[in-house]
Amino acid sequence: MRLAMAEAEVGDDVYGEDPTVHALEREVAELLGKEAALFVSSGTLGNQLAISLLTRPGDEVIVGEGAHVAFYESGAAPALSGVQLAVAGRGGLFGPDDLAERVHATDAYYCPRSSLVCLENTHNRAGGKVFPQADVLRVTVRARALGLRLHLDGARLWNASARSGLGVAELAAPFDTVSVCFSKGLGAPVGSALAGPRDLLVEARRTRKRWGGGMRQVGILAAGARHALANHRPRLSIDHEHATLLAELVREAGSSLSPSTPETNIVQLHTGALAAASVAQRVREHGVLVAASGPHTLRAVTHLDVGADQVRRAATALARAADACSERA
Repeated sequence: MRLAMAEAEVGDDVYGEDPTVHALEREVAELLGKEAALFVSSGTLGNQLAISLLTRPGDEVIVGEGAHVAFYESGAAPALSGVQLAVAGRGGLFGPDDLAERVHATDAYYCPRSSLVCLENTHNRAGGKVFPQADVLRVTVRARALGLRLHLDGARLWNASARSGLGVAELAAPFDTVSVCFSKGLGAPVGSALAGPRDLLVEARRTRKRWGGGMRQVGILAAGARHALANHRPRLSIDHEHATLLAELVREAGSSLSPSTPETNIVQLHTGALAAASVAQRVREHGVLVAASGPHTLRAVTHLDVGADQVRRAATALARAADACSERA
């Protein structure tokens, strides 16, 4: 990947002159079945561009519980687009009735205008859970009937595709816009893309520049993303297998940690009465990096730089760290 980046043909992307960026954007648009795509520096930028272009100030955007656009994007939606967020359902996923409960009547001028629904697939805080496509279709059909537009936060859409066996174009088809990430799972150092209708993506390019996201010889980064798409997508199921192995090994170790049953490459580890941050710090001393995603929840992610032997070492280190924290408690 680094060699591909070093040898990339580049130009000034602000002037639309970078051939490697052009190639990536065409490839992504074709993969997702959309008219056009725009390379952006992060999934947050891709999501927030979509929200800005599909809403008006004062609107309300409906999201699932713990959605990335609400939880991990520094309050960008209200700060940049003047919208507020409403949560539908529980656990990250939601159904058409959950959606309908959150939508304001069109003649209720004293309420915010419901205008956009954002789904996340896979859902980060739900432990990498795949939003089943049958449920997606039920939600999106109801949303269209209610006059709402649709954005898919597909940062981990590649994982959803690998798990479900469905192509990314099929998963993205019901949505006006979709964002995808090249670093999560695919292993590129930087970059995401926003895809959708061509006219909307022209405006996205303008807004990206306004927000400081225009970049010059960015083909260096786009080359890494292209390499990831070509070489790392086919192996994502290995990460899923490693996540399952990690959960099984932690469970067999008999520590106070209670692992989830992963669907993709994220394992949630519930720490019981132990402070998750303390366990994370203790296991870090053994060279294992996990995140405290809640007061009593750890998040472990398997990826292309983690092999089966390292998964086994991590499981042992996690169990020992939890036991050590229990003794101190």
